[in-house]
Formats: sequence, structure tokens, C-alpha cells
Amino acid sequence: MRRLHRLVPLFLGLVAATASAQMRIDVSGVGATQLPIAIAGFEGRAPQDVAAVVRSDLARSGAFRVIDTQQTVSDTAPVDFASLRSRGAETFVAGSVARLADGRYDVRYRLHDAVKQQPISGESLVAPEADLRLAGHRIADAIIEKLTGEKGIFSTRIAFVSKQGNRYRLNVADWDGENVQSPLVSPEPIISPSWSPDGGRLAYVSFEQKKPVVYVHTLATGQRTAVANFRGSNSAPAWSPDGRTLAVALTLNGLSQIYLINAADGANARRLTTSNAIDTEPVFAPDGKTLYFTSDRGGSPQIYRIPVSGGDATRVTFGSSYNVSPRVSPDGQRLAFLTRRDGRFLVGLKDLAGGNESVLTDGGAEESPSFAPNGRWIMYATQSGGRDTLMAISVDGRVRQRLTSTLGDIREPAWGPFSN
Repeated sequence: MRRLHRLVPLFLGLVAATASAQMRIDVSGVGATQLPIAIAGFEGRAPQDVAAVVRSDLARSGAFRVIDTQQTVSDTAPVDFASLRSRGAETFVAGSVARLADGRYDVRYRLHDAVKQQPISGESLVAPEADLRLAGHRIADAIIEKLTGEKGIFSTRIAFVSKQGNRYRLNVADWDGENVQSPLVSPEPIISPSWSPDGGRLAYVSFEQKKPVVYVHTLATGQRTAVANFRGSNSAPAWSPDGRTLAVALTLNGLSQIYLINAADGANARRLTTSNAIDTEPVFAPDGKTLYFTSDRGGSPQIYRIPVSGGDATRVTFGSSYNVSPRVSPDGQRLAFLTRRDGRFLVGLKDLAGGNESVLTDGGAEESPSFAPNGRWIMYATQSGGRDTLMAISVDGRVRQRLTSTLGDIREPAWGPFSN
């Protein structure tokens, strides 16, 4: 039995966004193929409808055609495969939720092959009441990985910044925008959230000292450390894959240049780029040996890469006179970035090995691309109806998800790592 550890203590001491901070997600498009899957209601009573969470996750992925059986079926009950096949289902999920003596819940599910009429997999997870939604996300993760071979992102989290009136919030939420928590609320702007590789810390820039300062925020305790508060501007933090180092953009000598600092305390600052231009927006490659960044050293903003050990920078983007905000996919094979085409700001995608570039979006006011940890999705900020909102798009461009919020304008998304 795999135990689902409670995640709620992660946010002790934080300023929690109340239930009124609702997010809404709208999905358009489908994948190249859709797997028909029937999901029954789980037997038993609980404050959270776990089966509904599983249904919603799989439907929003674009990879499944979800069939609601309108029935409640336990994971141990006999399965009417003939009825399932008559409705076009190829797989079937049933489950149960039972309250244990200590107040936690035992959540069980079983995945069946409706064609071969046999079980494929199943699992039992123990979760406190506060983590029943997470249990549903974990089940959806297990199902999509079993059926497609692709690791699920449903139990991952996102960070984003919201602005309502003169209040800024740094927010953390489930991948679908639910369970919003606000580690920081400020009357001053907050920008550039960046997740540590272990998902336990956020680096970001806050203007609460009337200048940009880089902080590292430990989510479990609420402890904050100003790791880059040098003379001038301190901005654009990015974590190394081992979580020990931050790349930041500093104006210590006038123009913005890229430096490496200790993530724990900001010590041992080492200058990585030396140019007579503006170098900013650093991001590490997954192997930790290369850094990508934005620079106008060639006369217009373009993306370059440089060895972390030092050396010459090499230009990476060429398809437009304006390419910024690099983000490297988790497998290191693709680069997402912002590109200006015909006066519109769009999300571009580059094959780093082959060199091919494509444009994924068409909104025209895009910002802040961020890869999902499985590399299959890119989240970004855009504008819709005169408001800032978040979008996620599959890397093949087929499926789009729009997240809107009662928190006001939402921007600066950062997709967190896989949860443990």
C-alpha cells in the first residue's frame, strides 16, 4: 500500500487565499487520438468526490474521451463488460473511499481493460480529508502513465502572481488552479517566481524595499531570505538542477549581467557574462552545464547559451528580430520562448538539436512561458477580454486550457516539479 502523505503542513504560516479565490479552467481541442475510458462513481462517502477529480483530470488532458457511467461501482465489484463495450469504453475505472478510525481515508481504485475483460492495475492510498483531491490527482497520474506511457502532471502545482486593486499575491495552486494558497501578499509588485527542483522553495523578485530584490521562500515554514539585495537591480532568479545555485541578473556594474550565487544565502557571487549589452532572464539546461539567457548584444534581443563553467556565448534564436524569455524542456531537447512576429508576442518552440522553430500560440500578448515537468505542456500568461489570464497548450498545439480567476489579473506562471 502506498501512503499519501499530507501536504497541508507545507503551507503552515502562510497567508491562505480563501475559498472565494476560485479558478476556472476551460479546455478546447483534443489529442491526436483519444482513448475512451469509463469512470464510475467511487463507493463510499467522503467530503470530496474523488472520482470527479479523476474524470476532470483525464478529460482536460485531451488524451481521453471520458464516459460517465452514472453509476457507483466499488473496486471489488463484478464488472459488466458487455454494457461498457456497448458504450464504446475500452477501459474502466471503479473505486471506493472509506473513512478510517484515525479520521483519514482509504482511497482505492482499479483500472480494467474492457476489451480483454481483465484488471490492469489498482492501488490503495491513505489520505487525510484535506488531501482527497490530491488522491484523485495521483490516481489520474497513475492511469495516464499506465495507458499512455506518459508521466502524469495532475498532482503537480503551479505558482503565479495575481493583482487585484493595489494588492499583489504570490500564489501556489494545484495544476488545475484549485486549492489556491498565497505565501506572500504585498502592496508592491512581485515577479518572476521560480520553483526549486524539490518543490519546497520559491525564488521570486519583490519590490517591497522599493527596488527589485530576489528572495527565496521556504513554503513549509514561511521563512524568507533576501539572497540578492545588491546595489542596483536584482532580478530573474533561476535554479540550478541540484538546487544549490541561483542564476540572477544583477546591475552591479551598470548594465544587467548574469551572475551565479548560492541559493541558501546569496554568497559567492560569480559573474558569468561580460558584455556591453543587457544580459538577463537566465535559465539552466537540465544537465546543469549550460545556461540560456536573453541579450541584446547583437543589436536586438535574442537568446544565447553559455557554459556554466564560463566561456563564449553562442546565439540560439534566429527566426525573428525579437526572441526572449527562454525556457528549456525537462529533457533538454526543446526551447520555449517569446517571439515577436508582425508586432504580436507569441510563444515559440525550437528543436535544439535540429534547429527547427515553430509558433504555438496566436493570442498576440503572451508572456512567461513555463514547461510542465513532463515536457508535454507549456503554460503562459496572455490577455483575454482585457484581463490577464493563464493558458496552457500542449506542445503539439492541439489542446489548450484557459485558467481564469476571481483573484483578478493573473500572470507570471511557473509550473512546479513532479511531486514526491
